[in-house]
Amino acid sequence: MLRLLSLYTVIYLNAFTASAQVNVGLDNWFNHETNVKTGQPYHYLWSDTASSGYSRWGKIFTDKGAKISQINQPAYQELAKIQIYIIVDPDTTSENPNPNYILPQDVKAIKKWVKKGGVLMILANDAPNCEFMHLNQLANTFGINFNHVSLHPVVNKEWEMGAFSNLPDHPVFKNVSKIYLKEISSLTLTGKATPVLTENGNVFMAESKFGKGLVFTIGDPWIYNEYMDHERLPADFTNRAAAESLTDYLIQKTKRK
Repeated sequence: MLRLLSLYTVIYLNAFTASAQVNVGLDNWFNHETNVKTGQPYHYLWSDTASSGYSRWGKIFTDKGAKISQINQPAYQELAKIQIYIIVDPDTTSENPNPNYILPQDVKAIKKWVKKGGVLMILANDAPNCEFMHLNQLANTFGINFNHVSLHPVVNKEWEMGAFSNLPDHPVFKNVSKIYLKEISSLTLTGKATPVLTENGNVFMAESKFGKGLVFTIGDPWIYNEYMDHERLPADFTNRAAAESLTDYLIQKTKRK
């Protein structure tokens, strides 16, 4: 009898572990740049192992037990399969001659998904490298507006121009002493949106609770491969530690009661 109960326990725990796996979808619809030489999609993708990609961030997710995928169009039935949805740097016409703008039906589907418990992360960019008008139609739903500006410029290898070291007591900055962010759009907040990272009156990271879900926003793609580790960044920058903490935070926010 004891052996049978133990068997049932193992089956139950295995089933729970499988059902508890977090599925992370990275947008490749609003951000859909293609390499002019190969014709292949690239730039802020899990599959992009160059400096422009998110392959290192993707590995952080999978090392923590999450499953990563690509979202080719955010219909609600597709979003319902994931718990975390990441939108990065929607295309301008200079990046994609026929960009897929965030349309009212997309806003409706994403809003519904977040309200039911989805965790949405939006990483924008600075002006003029991001399509702000349609992006803000989505972000405004959650009390967040990306401003059409470019702040924190960095000249050549003057890395300290992109340094943030006065970091707040927030889970995203657990074990993080100094991060690098350059050429960022700032945020204007309304309603229930709250600042996470500010400097000199400018908000650069923010979050907003919406229904059972959460929206976390940054005015930059931030932790792509080029600025994840120390091939370029000096050793005292801790962007990788920040990426780890951010990933933990996003995963934790999917584990609702």
